[in-house]
Amino acid sequence: MIRLAQLIDTFEEDFLAHYRDRLRPEQLRALAAIRQCRTQAAAKMQLQCTQCAHQSLVPHSCGHRHCPHCQHHESQQWLDRQLQRQVPASYFLLTFTLPAEFRGLARAHPEVLYDLLIRCAWQTVRTFSENDRQLQGTPGAIAVLHTHTRRLDYHPHVHLVMPAAAVDAQHQRWRTRRRGKTGKGYLFNHKALAKVFRGKMLAAIETAGLALPPRHPGAWVVDCKAVGSGEKALVYLGRYLYRGVIREQDIVTCANGQVSFRYRDAKTGKLERRTVPGAQFLWLVLQHVLPKGFRRARNYGFLHPNRRQLIALLRVLLKRAAPPAVPLRPRPAMRCPCCNAAMTVIRTRIRPPAAPPPITTATSTAEVPAM
Repeated sequence: MIRLAQLIDTFEEDFLAHYRDRLRPEQLRALAAIRQCRTQAAAKMQLQCTQCAHQSLVPHSCGHRHCPHCQHHESQQWLDRQLQRQVPASYFLLTFTLPAEFRGLARAHPEVLYDLLIRCAWQTVRTFSENDRQLQGTPGAIAVLHTHTRRLDYHPHVHLVMPAAAVDAQHQRWRTRRRGKTGKGYLFNHKALAKVFRGKMLAAIETAGLALPPRHPGAWVVDCKAVGSGEKALVYLGRYLYRGVIREQDIVTCANGQVSFRYRDAKTGKLERRTVPGAQFLWLVLQHVLPKGFRRARNYGFLHPNRRQLIALLRVLLKRAAPPAVPLRPRPAMRCPCCNAAMTVIRTRIRPPAAPPPITTATSTAEVPAM
């Protein structure tokens, strides 16, 4: 497996020469963090075996949310929390895409455009749910922002995992959508969703004081498809939530200044390979670093964390058993190289010793006075 930190060591100088003017401060911070992740330059933690008392020093992980080598534990915890909030209804995956003409604006103002993209997508489905004859209430949704394609190109879009259900607070009703005559799941018309989403986004961009592109399409793209219980869709969204945009096992080769990585083509389902110069590969990865403090995943409506009691009440009224509670997963224990027993952390953040200053010999041209 080729580590991303290794690629940064190899191509960082060339990368900065080509892309420094396009990098935001948070991208430079991500570059520095991932470069030192689990390397000898990183701070270390001291481990001790629980059986044979063997001790060792292990480099810290960087913990950066865009590092593909970190945050596996956090991704699983997020998925466990979302599965605990599942409700008895058919789930749908809705995808709201920002047109290509707006990508330059999104690059220049990511903290604004990304936030508007998520908010307008939620406002669109809430409007449709409140006006739908079968639902007539506030829906719930889990929204996750993605900025990449599987080829790592820049492509901002937001996914919403949404049950076909709504809560009518005024009449204290829980309503779900019935299946159509064909037996296939149906939520909302994707063309109608796209029209309303387009209107909300254009109005929000102007309200934010940003200039619209001189030309932009009249028809936008929104996809809406049934995903059963929603579990597989949540697993897909959680895959890149805390671990960057590429898995390190998908970085195949690095040779002759070129990096090759594999991805699964969305249309054919086949594994494909893309080869680019090393500096360009680093840009493909780092262009997707989010603004500092930006929340990629958000819960809305009755799936918001403060509505847990409502979901519990629904399960009682509908006589549906709650999914088994998942305890907080402990982090995988590190194993002793001597006896394979679990090791415990007894000290953290041990900085490597600073290199001593070089010894220089100063020569003076002044004359030494005679004694």
